[in-house]
Amino acid sequence: MKNYAEQNEIMYHVGLSREMLQGAEYALLPGDPGRVEMLAKAIGPAQFLAAHREYTSWLADVEGKKVLVCSTGMGGPSVAIGLEELARLGIKNFIRVGTTGSIQEHVNLGDVIINNAAVRLDGTSAHYAPVNFPAVADLKLTNALAYTAEELEIPHHVGISVSSDTFWPGQERYDSFTGYVCNALRGTLKEWQQLGALNYEMETATLFVVAQAFGLHAASICGVVAKRTESESVAPPDVYALASERFCNVVSHALHVLLREE
Repeated sequence: MKNYAEQNEIMYHVGLSREMLQGAEYALLPGDPGRVEMLAKAIGPAQFLAAHREYTSWLADVEGKKVLVCSTGMGGPSVAIGLEELARLGIKNFIRVGTTGSIQEHVNLGDVIINNAAVRLDGTSAHYAPVNFPAVADLKLTNALAYTAEELEIPHHVGISVSSDTFWPGQERYDSFTGYVCNALRGTLKEWQQLGALNYEMETATLFVVAQAFGLHAASICGVVAKRTESESVAPPDVYALASERFCNVVSHALHVLLREE
């Protein structure tokens, strides 16, 4: 039995109620609270809703329907908490909109990656499904993003992400405080590259597994701001701006198509 919130009930973490969402069934989920306003205004007329902990939210109007934009912070636990509460408020479709580091030579800075699945290198998703349960995206949402990127002629790639709970050892980075990576994780970057995975990030596996466990729909699109085949460093602001512009364009156009078809 689904546990939906009452109309005026405020969810503890996200600080939102069903009434505030005005019937929204789509949510865009950037990690960074600072990206919410920009993304909301990119998809349509928008207004601020709430800011509590890592969850900053704005409500946009797209094709006469409301779309929530709500940050999740970094990592799987905060994504799962956000999904739990937003699902209770009636959100059925979730699209992660984030940044990522590519691990394949042909994926360049500023490109867009649309993940259709994820390696579950997180811990949160195991609290929702066994570790041998796949982390896969919703086909309709993923196809909408991919078709839109193709139509807009935006450099993009569709494939598998490696979702890690850590920024340094889980992604086999050696530029951390100690430079130490435990034995179990050494050599894993090369392994994921050999298997054809496209990128590292920290939220997609949790998003896909939790959404599937709830009977909801999820997709993920990220802009490439680090190219691990060349450097462990994050790219300069101009690359970040280019990646942001591209994923905003793709998401905005895809949402208009999806909502027009409903």
